[in-house]
Amino acid sequence: MERCIIVGAGEFSLSSWCYEEGDYLIAADGGYDHLQEIGITPDMLIGDMDSIRLNHLAQEIQVKRLPVEKDDTDMLAAIKEGLRLGYREFYLYGTLGGERMDHSLANIQCLLYLYNRSAKGILYGAHDRVELLCNDKICYPASMKGIFSVFALFGDAKGVTEQGLKYSLQDATVNMEFPIGISNEFIGQESMISVKEGMLLICIHELE
Repeated sequence: MERCIIVGAGEFSLSSWCYEEGDYLIAADGGYDHLQEIGITPDMLIGDMDSIRLNHLAQEIQVKRLPVEKDDTDMLAAIKEGLRLGYREFYLYGTLGGERMDHSLANIQCLLYLYNRSAKGILYGAHDRVELLCNDKICYPASMKGIFSVFALFGDAKGVTEQGLKYSLQDATVNMEFPIGISNEFIGQESMISVKEGMLLICIHELE
């Protein structure tokens, strides 16, 4: 099945933009303005409309207006819509950085929400990409560039192996109080990270 692409109000780099025809595209509130700037009309607009300019709203868009006072963030509400439609792969743009760290943390929690529902998400900001890895492995192509960091979530992550990066780990334990996994680097070859037991937060920072 195609992917669900959700665009939030934060900044993101077009170098990471991966929308293709057939993907389902949701604008989460102010994310609509970003899409208008790059000439793309979403399938759905959802939010409380507190950070959006509505003077050029396309008529063909499905709009779901949320109350200002609510439990779900606009991003989480958009994720729930994507899950309801059957999507299990989510790319979440405009979800990191900006003036509000609490929004970034809330979006990281959204990754766990997806994971607990047998779905996968990746967060994209202006220069950063964040995803979760639990009892599994991820491989990256030789074309990947930037700073690569991993952090343990919810307890120790055991059996962590990193290969094809500037610094290697082999069957290591990464815990929550010592950032041993920070500031590794891609070096122009295929790379891999795996964890046997536990959950890692993977952060990739693009170098300009």
